[in-house]
Amino acid sequence: MEKDLNKIASDLKTAINDFLAEANLNKDDIVIIGCSTSEIKGDAIGTASSTEIAERLYPVIKEELDQAGLFAAFQGCEHINRAVTIEQECQERYGFEEVTVVPHKSAGGAMAGTAYKNMDNPVVVEEITADAGIDIGDTFIGMHLKRVAVPVRMSLDQIGAAHLTAARTRPKLIGGRRAHYPEK
Repeated sequence: MEKDLNKIASDLKTAINDFLAEANLNKDDIVIIGCSTSEIKGDAIGTASSTEIAERLYPVIKEELDQAGLFAAFQGCEHINRAVTIEQECQERYGFEEVTVVPHKSAGGAMAGTAYKNMDNPVVVEEITADAGIDIGDTFIGMHLKRVAVPVRMSLDQIGAAHLTAARTRPKLIGGRRAHYPEK
């Protein structure tokens, strides 16, 4: 299993670096992470949550996003209504309303629970408006992304057995045929 965990962690690091290279994010932007450890193992989402996988992957996510100056946000599972675990600094900076719940393996999922245990000052909020996101295992992070979401293509489309997708956001294009838009 250790060999598999090392491969999964290495693939995740590659995916995050691909994502960061394409997503055009700014310091202090928020990246929502949806992660089904069940799907990574090859099981159906929500059926076999793995703290072992979460504990191996959390430091990879944290290190890569910290180095980029970004806030990591971890989406919980449906048993806590997809509430999001973030650092208190992020919650205060963006004015997100805190809720009372402690995510864990059976309610929130292994990744959100691991994030809560390992963050410096974790808080849980009901909703956020993230600038971008990575979805490991089809957890449907879209409810926590700003409008308009744009797919980010990466060199990998799988972490373990889990399907991998990512998105960044951009402001809405308004104005119609005669409008002009900045080049990005």
